[in-house]
Amino acid sequence: MANPLMNESVWFHQQKFEQAEAHYQQILAGTATPGQIAGGSVPPGKMDSLERENRELRKVTDELRAMVLKLENRVSALERGSGVPAASASAPAAATPSKPADDDDDEDDDDMFGSDDEEEAAELERLKAERVAAYKAKKASKPTLIAKSNIILEVKPWDDETDMKELEQKVREVSTDGLKWGSSKLVPVGYGINKLQIMCVVVDDKVGTDFLEESITAHEDFVQSVDVVAFNKI
Repeated sequence: MANPLMNESVWFHQQKFEQAEAHYQQILAGTATPGQIAGGSVPPGKMDSLERENRELRKVTDELRAMVLKLENRVSALERGSGVPAASASAPAAATPSKPADDDDDEDDDDMFGSDDEEEAAELERLKAERVAAYKAKKASKPTLIAKSNIILEVKPWDDETDMKELEQKVREVSTDGLKWGSSKLVPVGYGINKLQIMCVVVDDKVGTDFLEESITAHEDFVQSVDVVAFNKI
């Protein structure tokens, strides 16, 4: 069976809503508390639940506030350690206007550094030149070691009729810088033939055995051959 009021516009809870509106106005006026309801009071169990929720919300709020303070203190400590002021750290990097580059200052800086490099290079060159000069002077002051050798030559005549005194004279006539003749003697070979054994001192850089042999055998009327029998460094 159809409800005869289904098509009627009826507000069955109008009284409850009016009481709630009046209670809200009393709360605003300070004559009532949120725990009270118009025409009655909140049940004890509901009041305990509300108070418990209120305490929990206050606890969460206190924890959140403590966490925020802790984070702020940590950020401040980090900013002090890095040397960045708090104000500049909190501001966006893009908000800080950059100073326009001064071309003249850059050129002056380049010239300054360039001058330092040139002066340093010049100083290094001067020190190098002084050290080279000191080394050359030290080397020049040292006595030069002259290498010399003691050579004994045997000069053979053609036959027993060769005048050995004249042959020795011809040998001693060989003269050059770095050659000094020493003692000599005649050594018998056989059949009345003697050979001349003569000593000389030579400077190695100036006189060699090839020179001595060629110079002595040039007296071909007296000399048959020349042999080196001893060669000692002195």
